[in-house]
Amino acid sequence: MLNPNLPIMAKVISKTKIKMRPESLMMSYGYKPELSEGAVKCPIFQTSTFVFQTAEEGKSFFEVAYGKRALRPKEVTGLIYSRINNPDLEILENRLCLWDEAEDGAVFESGMAAISTTVLELLKPGDLLLHSEPIYGGSDHFFKHILAKFGIHSVGFMPNQSKEEIVTIIKSTGKAENLAMIFIESPANPTNDLIDMKMCVEIAKQFSTKDKKVITAIDNTFLGPVFSHPIKHGFDLVLYSATKYIGGHSDVIAGACVGSSILMKRIKSFRSIMGTMASPNTGWLLMRSLETLKMRMTLQAENAMRIADWLDKHPKVEKVYYLGLLKKGDKQYPIYKQQCLSPGAMISFDVKGGEKKAFKVLNALKLIKLAVSLGSTESLAEHPYSMTHSPVNDELKMKMNLTEKMIRLSVGVEYYEDIIADIEQALKKI
Repeated sequence: MLNPNLPIMAKVISKTKIKMRPESLMMSYGYKPELSEGAVKCPIFQTSTFVFQTAEEGKSFFEVAYGKRALRPKEVTGLIYSRINNPDLEILENRLCLWDEAEDGAVFESGMAAISTTVLELLKPGDLLLHSEPIYGGSDHFFKHILAKFGIHSVGFMPNQSKEEIVTIIKSTGKAENLAMIFIESPANPTNDLIDMKMCVEIAKQFSTKDKKVITAIDNTFLGPVFSHPIKHGFDLVLYSATKYIGGHSDVIAGACVGSSILMKRIKSFRSIMGTMASPNTGWLLMRSLETLKMRMTLQAENAMRIADWLDKHPKVEKVYYLGLLKKGDKQYPIYKQQCLSPGAMISFDVKGGEKKAFKVLNALKLIKLAVSLGSTESLAEHPYSMTHSPVNDELKMKMNLTEKMIRLSVGVEYYEDIIADIEQALKKI
């Protein structure tokens, strides 16, 4: 395996120094065909354990795996057991680091496994977690209900709140000195609200001390890893539901976390204990999908722009929540220009009427599938209020404009006029 701690875009490829882009490196980075009978693609290493050549080698591998000593010069991590490491996972993790220019990464068997493993490793009883609102329903439930059982406190803040307002929220908890992590989701699910990353980093620095650094983490599923790179804006950790765009074919459940080697070493160690690692088969499927990631996301974003423009003019649509419709003068426009390379392919829109009208539209769709999840090749639509965000407090949902009239649309790679035609015939039902 290639060392992910080397400068990301200055790898030595075929003994010549060529700065290659991630989409090019996705085809072969970190894989040596000569170690796998010359196979052009990495095989699935469907094995639970690996053979040591000598007892001394086994001892050496375990010393490194459990942190008893650092890797020696030119030494690589040895394969031990697939709960600890596996070629499919290691190569995948190296490739995931390329997009975010991260030092190290870890893959998990689901997005929630990535979030829960990371948060539980880095927080302890008494700590305070600050998070943005709205946030994915599973994360919302985990932060507000599960962490409380471990004595970890959480408090939320809304998009467009100023730095001063957020600092006031932190201090009002009476636990400001215990702030340990700022976790945001940007763009937010399902409203596409943006959170200012630079502001969050400044708040983290304000509450950090000589003995304790406040960690910044982001769920980057909606735009990443192609259209948003939070590490460049000072974030420590970037998390993904790899089920979504990274997987991209609605056939795998997975999660990922990338960041600094110091933090990732802790997270990987805890992952081994918790057993939340991904399987070799999952790793292989994600490597396959990474090869077409940029192409898929680019086409989906192009489709979404056309569809959002059409929806924005439709008489039966009350409001469209889409980054590409932000204009100069909008409060979030400067954040969008600073943080996002594209508006992405997620659109939410309010139909005129309530749940009954929204359901009528959803039930009438033919090409677009009525299903949760997002980021796949096929277009998907769902009702966030009663489905993905049903665990969120109803009063809070209304405060965030997450109402019963909202439909969330994940735009796929179908021909955009066909997607529009399907929405149009469905809207005619109301």
